Amino acid sequence: MSNRENSLFIDGPCGPLEALYLEIPQARGLALLCHPNPVKGGTMLNKVVSTLQRTARDAGYSTLRFNYRGVGASAGDHDMGSGEVDDAEAVVRWVRGQSPQLPLNIFGFSFGGYVALNLAERLAVLGQVPERMFLVAPAVMRLDRATMVVPQGSDLTIIQPEQDEVVSPQLVYDWSATLQRPHELLKVAECGHFFHGRLGELKDLVSSRL
Repeated sequence: MSNRENSLFIDGPCGPLEALYLEIPQARGLALLCHPNPVKGGTMLNKVVSTLQRTARDAGYSTLRFNYRGVGASAGDHDMGSGEVDDAEAVVRWVRGQSPQLPLNIFGFSFGGYVALNLAERLAVLGQVPERMFLVAPAVMRLDRATMVVPQGSDLTIIQPEQDEVVSPQLVYDWSATLQRPHELLKVAECGHFFHGRLGELKDLVSSRL
């Protein structure tokens, strides 16, 4: 079995979206990976996203990561909001068409956490609640807390570095405390936003929960 991801383009709301897809025979599920802030250089090749992809792959999941509009070879311009969620929703439709029988698992890092949460909310309205969600240093400051509903019915794990220099750890802790649903909050001591030197620990935290 090859671990090599296939490069492809998926039709998105603003044109083709660049993606990497790995289909695993007899996969346990699908893992969709949402990357960090494109304005700050975030892409699907970010090292945290790559670690999450390998973790899901090694646990037996087919994986799909993609570049939002205006990133890499993806068409369009940055929206930094609902547009990237629209892109993610289009990608989900595509991957559902490939393996409709497999449960969907969503991973989001930083700005990708914002995208993942909004995507999960949209899917829940359609009766498509994800099996699991992993939010790594999620950019909760971008959320509309007055309207955001985190879907019930999916396992939710939040992984937050305690020395995050990009996303305030306290904001994440406070947001976690407001959630009206079961979830797990994991704090990673002496760790910054990009998990420098700690990617192995991140992989262990995720793999033990897949």
